[in-house]
Amino acid sequence: QVQLAASGGGLVQPGGSLRLSCTASGVAMDFFTIGWFRQAPGQEREGISCISTNDPGIYYADSVKGRFTISRDNAKNTVYLQMNSLKPEDAAVYYCAAQLDPTGRLVATKSSEYGSWGQGTQVTVSS
Repeated sequence: QVQLAASGGGLVQPGGSLRLSCTASGVAMDFFTIGWFRQAPGQEREGISCISTNDPGIYYADSVKGRFTISRDNAKNTVYLQMNSLKPEDAAVYYCAAQLDPTGRLVATKSSEYGSWGQGTQVTVSS
């Protein structure tokens, strides 16, 4: 089973940027769709982005489209989420998740579609 470690969170001012990393261990990430989710206090977990292996297929939620960019480096077994123009409403715990997909075409936006989860990294956006 793949093990995931999310990192890169922190405190940033509105308008600032952060880059989150999701690093896999245990297996190669090459055949996994990777998703990023976030959960703010009192709110449901929200799927904000994912990346498949072939092409690759990419999804962004409307709330982050144009500001966040997902990418993957299979050689480093890592998926990145570059977050720009951060807003206070982006503050949340961010999680990455993985789902094995040999087809390479899975673009999964729901948490129920993922079998493995990382531990989460806190993002705080405040002046």
